[in-house]
Amino acid sequence: MENNHWKNAVFLVSAIIIGILVLLGAFIPEGFAFVAGRLFNFTTVNFGWFYLLSVFVLIVFLVVLAISKYGAIRLGGENERPQFRFFTWIGMLFSAGFGAGLVFWGVAEPMSHFFMPPFSHTEGQTVEAARLAMGYSFFHWGISQWSVFAIVGLVIAFLQFRKQKDGLISTALEPIVGGKPVVKKTIDSLAVIATIMGIATSIGLGVLQMNGGLNFVFGINHSVGIQMLIILVIFIAYMISSSTGLEKGIKFLSNLNLALAIVLLLFVFITGPTVFILESFTLGLGDYLTHFIQYSLRMQPYRGGTWVRDWTIFYWAWAIAWSPFVGGFVARVSRGRTIREFIAGVMIVPPLIACIWIAAFGGTGLWNDLNNGTNIAEAVNADLTTALFETYAHLPLQTILSVLSILLIFTFLVTSADSATFILASMTMFGSLNPPQYAKIIWGVLMSAIAAVLLYAGGLEALQTASLIAALPFTIILLLLMFAIAKLLTKEPLPIRKADLRRFRRLEEAAKNQKQKKEK
Repeated sequence: MENNHWKNAVFLVSAIIIGILVLLGAFIPEGFAFVAGRLFNFTTVNFGWFYLLSVFVLIVFLVVLAISKYGAIRLGGENERPQFRFFTWIGMLFSAGFGAGLVFWGVAEPMSHFFMPPFSHTEGQTVEAARLAMGYSFFHWGISQWSVFAIVGLVIAFLQFRKQKDGLISTALEPIVGGKPVVKKTIDSLAVIATIMGIATSIGLGVLQMNGGLNFVFGINHSVGIQMLIILVIFIAYMISSSTGLEKGIKFLSNLNLALAIVLLLFVFITGPTVFILESFTLGLGDYLTHFIQYSLRMQPYRGGTWVRDWTIFYWAWAIAWSPFVGGFVARVSRGRTIREFIAGVMIVPPLIACIWIAAFGGTGLWNDLNNGTNIAEAVNADLTTALFETYAHLPLQTILSVLSILLIFTFLVTSADSATFILASMTMFGSLNPPQYAKIIWGVLMSAIAAVLLYAGGLEALQTASLIAALPFTIILLLLMFAIAKLLTKEPLPIRKADLRRFRRLEEAAKNQKQKKEK
C-alpha cells in the first residue's frame, strides 16, 4: 500500500477523467451533448437487455441468500449488535437511496404514464391508463433498484465488519479476478466514475425541480444561471455538513429528511383523496406483484419503440451507476445486522415507503385529473419539474407545502452529496473508514462541477445519458460481486443457532448423567 496518498492511482485517474469531462462540457457543450447522445443510443439499443437480465438475476440471488442458512451470518462480530436504531437506519437508507429522485418522480412518473401509457394499446388519460401508471411506478421504485444497492452494500459490509478488510469493490472481487494491482485499480476507478455520474444525475434532477418549484411559487425564471446558483448553495451546505462526520451532520440531516417527508406525506394523505389513495395503493401493489416478472424482462423487439429504454432501462442504469455510493453508505450504517436482516430491511422497507409516497402524491394527481377535470398530466407533460407543485395547487396550504417541499429536496440533495463525498473519499483512500478532509473537498468540487456541466450541456437528457454510460461496465462488476460473495460465504463458519445450542447442552447433560450412573 502506498504511504503517500498522492501516489494513489485510483484517486488520480478517476479525478483526472472527471476533470477532463468537466472541461469538455464547459468549453464545448454542443460537441459534448452530441457525443453523449450518440453514446446514449448505442448503449440503450445494444445493451438494454443486459441491464434488465442482470437486475432480475440479482433479485433472485438475494432472496435465495436471505432465506438460506447463510442469512444468519452477522455483518460484524458474533455478539455485535446494530450500530444505529431502526428508525435512524431506515432514515439513512431512505435519504441516501432515494434522495430528491423520489420527490421528483413521485408525481411526475405516474402522471407521465397516465398521459402517455406504457403500452400503445392503452388510451391516455383514462381509468385503465391511471391503473397502469400506478402499477408501473411501483415497479420502478420497488425492490429492483434496491437489489442493486443491496448486493454492493452486503459485500462491502461483510468485508469491512466481518473480515476486517477494506471496503473496496476490488477487494471483494479478489476471489474471482485475483489481486493484480492493475486489475484492482481499474475496478475501483470504474466504481468511482460510475458513482460520480450517478450522484450528478440525482443532484441535477433535484436542482431542476427546485428551479421548477421556485418558478411556480415565486415566479423565479427557469434558467441555467439560477440552477448554477442552486448548485453553489448546495455545495457550500454539504461541505459544511461533511466536515462534521457521519455521527453528526449526516445522521441529523437523515432524521430531518425522514421527519419532513413523513409530515408532507401525512398532510397529503389526510387532506387529499384518502380512500382513493388507500385503494390505489392496494391495487397498485397487487398489479406490481402480478406483473413483476413481465415488467422485469419486458423488451420491445417486435413492436419497436423507446418506452422501456426511456424509463425502465434508465432507472436500472441510474441505480447501477450510483450503487457504489449507496451500497457503500448502506454498508457503513448496517454494522451488526445479520445478512437476513440486512437484505429484508434494504429490499423491503425503503421500497414500501416509496410505494406509499407514490400512491399519496401520484394518486392525488390522478384523482384530480379523473374526477375534478384538472389538467395536471398535461402540465407535467409540458414541464416535468413542476409536477409536485401542480398537484399542490389543488390542496390546502399550497404555498407552505411548496416551500416545505423545496426545503425537503434541498436537504435530500445535501444528504446525498454529503454521503457521496464521504464514500468517494473512502473509495479513493484505500477504503478508509475515516478519509481525510481534503479528499472530501476535492470530490465535493468535482461532483458539483460535473452536475453543473451536465445541466449546462443538455439538461435532463444529459443527466440520463451520464448514468447509462457509466453503468454499463459496472453492471459486469455487479454480477461478479454476486459470485464473489457466494464464494466467500461458503468458506464462512455458520453461527450456532439457539435451538442447536440447547439441543447440544441437553445431549451433553444426558451423557454426563449416564457417565455418573455407570460410575455408581
